[in-house]
Amino acid sequence: MADSIPDDALNLARNGECIVYPTTTQPALGCLPTPAALDQLYAIKNRPAHMPVSIGVADLEQAATLVELTPDIPKILSDFPEGSLTLILPAKEALDARLGTDKIAIRVVAHPTAKALLRATGPLTATSANISGTAPAATCEAAAETLREAGHEVGLVAGETPGGAPSTLIAWHSVCDVPERASIEVLREGLIAKNEVLTWWKNQISNNGETPDM
Repeated sequence: MADSIPDDALNLARNGECIVYPTTTQPALGCLPTPAALDQLYAIKNRPAHMPVSIGVADLEQAATLVELTPDIPKILSDFPEGSLTLILPAKEALDARLGTDKIAIRVVAHPTAKALLRATGPLTATSANISGTAPAATCEAAAETLREAGHEVGLVAGETPGGAPSTLIAWHSVCDVPERASIEVLREGLIAKNEVLTWWKNQISNNGETPDM
């Protein structure tokens, strides 16, 4: 067992199966970012293939194995509560289209159990642990039970999930069509309000003597 992560859940995840695990917002459904594992995840969620899912990482070192990081990435993550932001960043190598192909949504998780899990397994998907179109369950146990009742085998890593708004989703300037123009876009307002993110960005650009483009 790695840091109180059940061995059966670890083995399932490492073998490409799906597991429910806690985050600081809602229960997440995790699998390895491989085509075979994603086949299972999308079948479980009944999620359209054209809707990509995000990837959870334990830290920026893990993120750097998947996406390109610019110097301002650590800054924004340190200036807002850990786990409150998901950033769409350029992939180092093209991944499955269900992960965004060359533009990958990355969330550095804050939940200690999630961190321990991801350190043991490597990056896993961080989509909500529910069937598409249904409300997320309040606990990991309830989420896993609902998915099992629907006929799916999923592992379970228990832990407290406070619920509430999801992370705020931001497209970073390095994934824009004109990457030399500094800009960001808030695609989904969540834990952090859109105006807070844009104010932060304006301050960063102003401090660098540039004109913000949003």
